Amino acid sequence: MESSTETCKNCEQEFDQDYKFCPHCGQQAKDDLTVGVLFYNTISNYFSFDARFFKSFLPLMFKPGYLARKFIEGKRLLYLHPAQLYLFISVIFFFLMSVLVVRSNVQNIDNALKNAKIKPHITDSLKTKAVKVLDSIKIDSVLKPLRDKGIKGIDKEQVKVIDSLIKTNTAKDSDLQLDFGYNAKKVDSLITADAPDNQIYKAMGMNEDAGFLKRKLYAQTLKFHKQRNGGQVLQAVYDTIPIALFVLLPIFALILKLFYHNKGVYSHHLVFSFYFFSFLFTVFSLILIINYIVDIPDWIDFLILMSTFFYLFVAIKRFYNSGWIISFIKTNIISFIYLSFVLPIAIAILFAVGFLVY
Repeated sequence: MESSTETCKNCEQEFDQDYKFCPHCGQQAKDDLTVGVLFYNTISNYFSFDARFFKSFLPLMFKPGYLARKFIEGKRLLYLHPAQLYLFISVIFFFLMSVLVVRSNVQNIDNALKNAKIKPHITDSLKTKAVKVLDSIKIDSVLKPLRDKGIKGIDKEQVKVIDSLIKTNTAKDSDLQLDFGYNAKKVDSLITADAPDNQIYKAMGMNEDAGFLKRKLYAQTLKFHKQRNGGQVLQAVYDTIPIALFVLLPIFALILKLFYHNKGVYSHHLVFSFYFFSFLFTVFSLILIINYIVDIPDWIDFLILMSTFFYLFVAIKRFYNSGWIISFIKTNIISFIYLSFVLPIAIAILFAVGFLVY
């Protein structure tokens, strides 16, 4: 006697009606959508995520290399998936950065630039003339009439000191000054006269045969000159960081692969990198929160940041099962390569991209 079958509403595959769940996709066979079922599935999935997150959080913070080791060994349901954990923590970190740091910095930078004075374009010959004029002005000629009228106690040495102080203070300017590298006053005059952008670009120093990228650079520079919105550049840089990390993290895993080429395939090193970067973002998030509540001394922040290096050292030792000395040497070299070459280049590219797209 043949048993009757049912068709799954999700994957449209047939299965025995005695099954409570589809053997092909796992959906419940008779899943009538009620309010109770809707909320049960939502809450069940939510707390399932939370349970695995809390099971993963303590080992992540206090057992370097443990989660990566267990995941490679096959325990992949007890703890949160490394990529999922990384995405969850990174979202929290960037949210805190946006609220606690970036927003105020963007506003402060914009205000400072809008109130800044444009530094006049001074040629070397003009500088030489200015110095000669300044040297020709002697404070003694100003004080002599006063001294002749009865002001006592001012000798020649004191006059020289006052002369020096006046020149020094005259040369200083407490206000922020901008030097765009071109004749800013001429550009301002052209802008006021509604001159075409190409004419302004030429005054800024652009050649007529400039390519697309160079023209884009001059266009963004002119936009920056008009609006003084450097905070928007910072915001654009900040917006590109999450995307950049999807490149920086695999590069870190690649460096690990180069140093431990016989310790598993590339995906193993990628798992280690996901967990380590999750730890970094957790530490950075805690620093942001604590400093927002209580302004802790800079040396404490420095010690906390230094602790991430020792965390990496212990994690590498345990994950790759290598000796303490070898692990310490390789951790130093890996950190040096990443911090001295990869990260600075990435930051420079981020600022360049941020300036070009803001």
